[in-house]
Amino acid sequence: MNERPSLSDAERLDRLRLIRSENVGPVTFRRLLDRFGTASAALRALPDLARHGGRRSVHVCSIAEAEAELEAIDRCGARLIIFGDDAYPALLAEIEDAPASLTVIGDVGLLRRASIAVVGSRNASLNGRRLAYDIARDIGIGGLVVVSGMARGIDAEAHRGELPNGTVAVLAGGVDVCYPLENAQLYARVREQGTLLSEVPPATAPQARHFPRRNRLISGLAQGVVVVEANLRSGSLITARMAAEQGREVFAVPGSPLDPRARGCNDLLRQGAILTESAADVLGQLRAPIAASRPLAQPAPLPGIDDAETDEARRVVAETLSPTPVAVDEIIRTCQLSPAQVSTILLEWELAGRLERHAGNKVSLIG
Repeated sequence: MNERPSLSDAERLDRLRLIRSENVGPVTFRRLLDRFGTASAALRALPDLARHGGRRSVHVCSIAEAEAELEAIDRCGARLIIFGDDAYPALLAEIEDAPASLTVIGDVGLLRRASIAVVGSRNASLNGRRLAYDIARDIGIGGLVVVSGMARGIDAEAHRGELPNGTVAVLAGGVDVCYPLENAQLYARVREQGTLLSEVPPATAPQARHFPRRNRLISGLAQGVVVVEANLRSGSLITARMAAEQGREVFAVPGSPLDPRARGCNDLLRQGAILTESAADVLGQLRAPIAASRPLAQPAPLPGIDDAETDEARRVVAETLSPTPVAVDEIIRTCQLSPAQVSTILLEWELAGRLERHAGNKVSLIG
């Protein structure tokens, strides 16, 4: 397998600078590449875009800052995979908010293999833990990689069950940060036998806002998500919802209605999830595995927009926006402006910190 970067060193560095620049998230990163073709051109455009959006300045990540992150990655024994590299997981690249960068320790080849996510309650029952271990082990024997989030409970047992065949642990903090500390031994074993992955810089302590972002990576890497135990407020249900939005299969293990840890799974089953009692239910559903080695399409520059991106165009777009998310396609239809015009105006406001992006290509005003 060819794992060499397909981007030049300069473009890789510029893409890292772009995603680390102020108010540039994964969706904005893709929009900027689509609009300007290269990261270097997008970086040059950031100050003007933010100024048009009503902000005097925006912090653009410097070369020195990006090189310092690369040095930190080297020091912790990791490697950086940038969106556009040959080693970037093709299935993950298909989601609309695919991470612009991944920091990886361990076997990068596991990211190119077909995989299933196994997630569930941190406060899992003994039976739930044993079942998660068995399902993950048998999925590995069946030739698939198991992805999970290194949390206590179901996640940890899923990793342990799959260790002999390789497992991928997606971390909420830096790839060199073990969380929770009680999983230190498991972290060390996954580092040695599997793959640790994160989209945030090394040494980043996990924060509450990082966990939903991590969950979209767990589901985005996998062909489907198996939920073993989950209460109605479990983060595992967020992962299952993201999987459904990404077009992945959702599997759920049924449980007693008397056990709060089963209510989330039972609710998923009512919504159409696939009833799962063993790995055979998962492997039998995935008759045609999605190829995990398709080459990534490189973004093509959008045609430049003319001076029609005037104050009048911005005013028309502003009338369609509110704190309630609205689809970008609906904005285009309502305003009767070109997609390029609307895309640029939304980029301006996002870089100015006035706009937030949501799943399903929706946007809303901040504040």
